[in-house]
Amino acid sequence: MAGSQLEKRSSNAVDPHEEPSAEWGWHGGFPLATRIAGWTVAIIMFLFLIGNHTGLTADLFLIGIGAAMIAALIWDGIRRRTSWRR
Repeated sequence: MAGSQLEKRSSNAVDPHEEPSAEWGWHGGFPLATRIAGWTVAIIMFLFLIGNHTGLTADLFLIGIGAAMIAALIWDGIRRRTSWRR
């Protein structure tokens, strides 16, 4: 009997003990909002370069973090677009 229950259980099923929010409502993510927020923050990182600071250390960190965020967003976009082909 226990074997048949395990076979019927969906692989995408969410255990309410591990995820309490699954018991009372929708359980998911916000993929579009996450991408929009990522692009917004990446642009803001480059806008922080405009200012009256004189050191290059802050500029290097801002450019590095902004470039890493853009690379991750592009990689995510390519992965999402081509995931059905694999």
